[in-house]
Amino acid sequence: MDVVDFEIKGSEMQFVEVELDPGEAAVGEAGSMMFMDAGIGMDTVFGDGSQAQGGIFGKLLGAGKRLITGESLFTTVYTNQGSTKLRVGFAAPYPGKILPMDLKQLGGMLICQKDAFLCAAKGVSLGIHFQQKISTGFFGGEGFIMQKLEGDGLAFVHAGGTVVRRELKPGQTLFVDTGCLVALTPNVNFEVQYVGKIKTALFGGEGLFFAKVAGPGTVWLQSLPFSRLASRVFAAAPQRGGSREEGSALGGFGAGGLLGGILGGDDE
Repeated sequence: MDVVDFEIKGSEMQFVEVELDPGEAAVGEAGSMMFMDAGIGMDTVFGDGSQAQGGIFGKLLGAGKRLITGESLFTTVYTNQGSTKLRVGFAAPYPGKILPMDLKQLGGMLICQKDAFLCAAKGVSLGIHFQQKISTGFFGGEGFIMQKLEGDGLAFVHAGGTVVRRELKPGQTLFVDTGCLVALTPNVNFEVQYVGKIKTALFGGEGLFFAKVAGPGTVWLQSLPFSRLASRVFAAAPQRGGSREEGSALGGFGAGGLLGGILGGDDE
């Protein structure tokens, strides 16, 4: 497995620069590349590009795993074909933080939400993790299937908003909003629990269920799940094709008159 150096830049909208020695390679999620130095070769591959996938059957299996977890069938491998160190950059898809995960220090495996993977050193295997409990699968926010990253190299995971890492001791329990759980080590017990009160479930604004994680192990939490961000943007957007021109008197006339915009907006 390739050992790469990296540097994470930015605050709210981060990107990671991965430095490749001659012959080294990194694997990026489809559409995540920001820039690359001349001398780096791109190759689109089926699956995750890990060395464990041998032959056509292994490639199809790897691609199928990615499809099940909601990712693209393909990934892109960036290989340093020059004689000096070169860099390639991968950008976060929405505001948040990029987390460097050293799988070797984490025991060789990390379980994370379906769309968390950004890029990794070549050789990291991207698989699927099935929830063992039906209740967790139906109400866990991420469904039955989560991503499983395996190997002994670096993988980069993206999370929304601010990220906190919690080390759970044996028997220590933490209750989390189901969408705020980014990643966990395999030894953490993860299940979904009903909030307990009908009034809280209906009017508390937190949903009917939350995630219950118990140690020992490590969990990573995000303050802004993408689903929450998307729902707020959708709720604030014009609901009839975006024809309303906010902050413009001329736009109001063009949309059917200033008076109509004041009284009824887009409604006729």
